[in-house]
Amino acid sequence: MNEQYFAKSFEDDFILKTLKDKKKENFQSIQDILKTKIIKPNTKSFGRENRLACTFLSKNYLKTYRAQGLIFKTNEKPDYIYPFDLILLSDAKKIIVQYYRIKENLHIYYNHNLIKGFEEFIFEDIKSLLKTFPTLDLVWKEVNKFRAKKGYKELPKQKYKLIEYNEVIYHRPIIIEPIAIFGYKKIAKDLSKKYNLLYYSSAKKFYESVI
Repeated sequence: MNEQYFAKSFEDDFILKTLKDKKKENFQSIQDILKTKIIKPNTKSFGRENRLACTFLSKNYLKTYRAQGLIFKTNEKPDYIYPFDLILLSDAKKIIVQYYRIKENLHIYYNHNLIKGFEEFIFEDIKSLLKTFPTLDLVWKEVNKFRAKKGYKELPKQKYKLIEYNEVIYHRPIIIEPIAIFGYKKIAKDLSKKYNLLYYSSAKKFYESVI
């Protein structure tokens, strides 16, 4: 596959949220994104600058943070990329895999500090990330080695899903070309029909259709 595709996941209502005074608020709807062809930075966590986090799709990365969302293309260069969910580089004592278990307490879950030295997992582009980590097992090995070196617990295998998607980070709104809607609920199918986009039950199904 020569072209690069990205996935931005959404909650069930297809509205991006943000944190304001420890409360989760609606930030940008899928309707606004598809009308303007722009996605804005909505994520506030770990003391970092406001950012837009999405994931690039590849044979290694076929999962998404949430079960539904938008597939798109963009010519915008990322500010940087993490090879997994940033929570793995935090000092959180309890790391939770399932988003639905934390979505009402994001102000607590995201209020952790990043482990000193986390910058070694920052990459400038997709090519360099995949060259350094050609397999997910290598990613898993290295992040656990890092955590152990810093005095934190290694991750149990139940947390493996958190390395099955990456975080492509932008600190600015980006212009996109919408390609497809994914998700297993009716709203995803309805949105794809309304906006004349392709529909798939998951980002993985989309990727398998284009490789």
